[in-house]
Formats: sequence, C-alpha cells, structure tokens
Amino acid sequence: MKRFSVKQKLTVWITLLMLLLTTLVLGFMVAVSSSVVTDNAYDQLTNTVRENLTGIARENGNLTFSEDFSFTKNGVYTVVYSSSGALLAGQLPLSFPDATAFENGAIRLAEGDSGNFYVLDFWLPFGWEDGVWVRGIISAPDVADVLDDMMGLALLILPLMVIVSGLGAYLLARSTFRPIDRIIRAAETIGEGRDLSRRIGLPAGRDEISRLGQAFDSMFARLEASFESEKQFTSDASHELRTPTAVILAQCEDARRHAQTPAQYAQAIEVIERQAGKMNGLIAQLLQMTRLEQGTQRAAFEWADLSGLVEVICTEQPAFPQNITLQTDIQPDVEAYFDVTLVSRLLQNLIGNAARYGRQDGHIWVSLRREQADAVLAVRDDGIGIAADQQDRIWQRFYQVDPSRSGQGGTGLGLTMVRQIAALHGGTVSLTSAPGVGSCFSFRFPIGRQPGDGETPA
Repeated sequence: MKRFSVKQKLTVWITLLMLLLTTLVLGFMVAVSSSVVTDNAYDQLTNTVRENLTGIARENGNLTFSEDFSFTKNGVYTVVYSSSGALLAGQLPLSFPDATAFENGAIRLAEGDSGNFYVLDFWLPFGWEDGVWVRGIISAPDVADVLDDMMGLALLILPLMVIVSGLGAYLLARSTFRPIDRIIRAAETIGEGRDLSRRIGLPAGRDEISRLGQAFDSMFARLEASFESEKQFTSDASHELRTPTAVILAQCEDARRHAQTPAQYAQAIEVIERQAGKMNGLIAQLLQMTRLEQGTQRAAFEWADLSGLVEVICTEQPAFPQNITLQTDIQPDVEAYFDVTLVSRLLQNLIGNAARYGRQDGHIWVSLRREQADAVLAVRDDGIGIAADQQDRIWQRFYQVDPSRSGQGGTGLGLTMVRQIAALHGGTVSLTSAPGVGSCFSFRFPIGRQPGDGETPA
C-alpha cells in the first residue's frame, strides 16, 4: 500500500467498504426474506381458518356452512373432522399425511411425500362433549427457492455496486485531490526557484482545500515580497556602498604612501570616519526600510500628542547651513493615533530635505493643523524647487534632484521612507513645487484609528 497514491488508497478503501456493506445488506435481506415468507404463510393460514370458523354451524344434527365459507381460499385448504377423526367435509391436498394428529390452536409443520405443509387445528364445540375439528392446511413455502432468487439478485447487484462505487470513489478522489496536485506543482516550481510569482489560483470557497490553497497563495506572496526586498536591499547596498568603500580604500592607500605628519594622518582618518558614518547611516536606513516592507518591524501605534512632538522636534533642530531659518505654525492639542518614532523620522527627513535643497538666507516653515478627522503636517521651503517632470521620480530610492548636493548628508532614501511611513499610517504624502519658488510636502493621515484596526480610542 505504500506505493499507492492517496487517490488509489481512497478508491480501494471505498470500493472494499461498499463491497462489505452490499454483502451485509444482501445477507440481511436473505435472512429477513426467509422470515417474512414464513410469517406471511402463518398469517394467511391463521386468518383464513378463523374466518371459516364463523361460517360452520349444526342444525338438526347436520353441518351447515355459510355463503362466505370456502374450503379453498388464498391457498389454504379447510377440512372438517369429527371428534373421532373421521373426515366430514373438505378435500385434503395431495401428499398430505393423513395420520397428522390434532393439536388445538398450534401451527406446526407436517412433512409430506412431495412437500411440507403448515397445519393449524381448532376444536369447534357444539355442546359439552360434542363438536368438530376444523383444520387449515397450507403448503410450506420453499425457502431454498427464495434464497436462489436472492442469490441471483445478489450476483446481479453486487458487481454493479462494486463497479459504481469504485468508479464514483475514483472520480471523487480525483476531483478532490486535483487542487492538491496544483498546490504540489506550484510548491515544486517555487522550490526550484523558477517562478516566485506563481500562484495556485483556486477559486474562493469555504472548504478546507480552498482555504489551504488561499493560505499557500498568501504564503507565496510573502515569500515573493521577502525575496524581492532581499534583492532590492542587496542591489541598493552593493550600488551605494561602492563609492564610500572606494573612497576609504583610496584614502588608506594614500595615507600609507604619502602621509608624513600627524596632521596628514588626522586628515585621512577624518575622511575615513566621514565615509564610514555615511555607510553606517545608509545601511541603517536600508535595514529599516526592508524591515518595514517585510513586516518584521511593526508600527507601535499609540494615542499621543502630535502637537507636542512636532514642537519638540522643531525646537531641537541644530543650526542649518546657508543661514536658513525654521519657523513653525503648530495648532495646539492635536492628538492622534500614530507611531511616535516613525512620525519623528518622517518629520526629520522632510526638514533635512528642505534644508539640503534650500537657498542662502532661506526659510523652512513647519505647520500642523487638524482638518476634520485628519491631521495635516506640512513642511515648506523657498529653495530650488522641483521641476514637474521630476516630481514623480523623487520617491524612488537614491534619486536626487540635484546630485551636487548629495555631499550634504543625503542618501536619496529620505523621501522613499517618508512615503512608506505615510502608507503605514493609512495616510498620504503629497508635493507642491515649482523651480526657483520652493517645495511643500504635506503628510495627511486619519487621527482617530490605527490602520487595519478599526478601533477608535476612547
């Protein structure tokens, strides 16, 4: 049985089960049929004799019979004997044994030369010591004939039932396990790494196999997303870390060959430290973005004072280059349900981006206000602005509007992370910009509930 598939095992099992059940049912029918035939003969004999008893009487010493009386009825022979056993009326069936003794009210079997009979006697009294015997006789049914008929029926039905049950079991097993075969093929394809986008695609249903297929599709989707995130991380890291790594190696080689004084060594170390810090920040941002994409780092939502958070972040900003001034317009007592750390990172990225692309003696305006059920956080600057054909590309990883300003601490990941954090909060981030005028980034999100939670804080 180990070599058989589950479909074959199920087919064999159901076929054998149906064979056993059919055999038991037929055996039960044979037993019941034999009993039913005997009981039917008993009932027919008893009812006929009792009906005839009411039609016998004696008048002036002679027996009289009513119009309803019949000596042969329903296969039952009725004969009348005197008290001494002499036949008075009626005709015995052929081969009935004449020497059968009388026994009042009891059915018994009488064996004849060419067949058996059931006999029932009743004593019909006409006085204290006078009366007649009324005997009913019916041929005993041949049970062997019944069994032969039943066996003939069994030989016809049994093979048919086995064939039908086996075929039905196979079709049912094939139909039931066809989705399993699809799951196996999809898993093998994904396991071999050929197509991570492959899905089982079973139609929606409430049965276990449909739910299993949907669970596998969800798992495959997560695997594909995880794999794509890993590829993205590897590609981004290898691409963006190549430059600072090359700078570090070149600086080390230059210091080893040409540095003569402590000042020259200090300058080389400073360059190496700056590039290492850039690498560390880049790796940290890449890791955080990958964790957010894969769901390994979940947002820790809480009911908090958004106005206070924005005020603190703006107050603690260090001095900006190019003598840029930060101004705020914060509506007080704006509370919301959000992740404090992620929203802090979003605001820091927007302010840092505004400072990086600002102009000499420029300004940065940070505003917060509540609009109905939403909180709207905006960061506006009067810097270089963004051309219309570039506004869709700024959300891409490592894209920078002015690459010459990348040396001011930018990694090209800030706005990508801003959009990601906005999506985690069930919100949106939009841009309004014009070259030479400046840019305004607005983050809008619902303040009263956690995305996907559906619960509003009291």
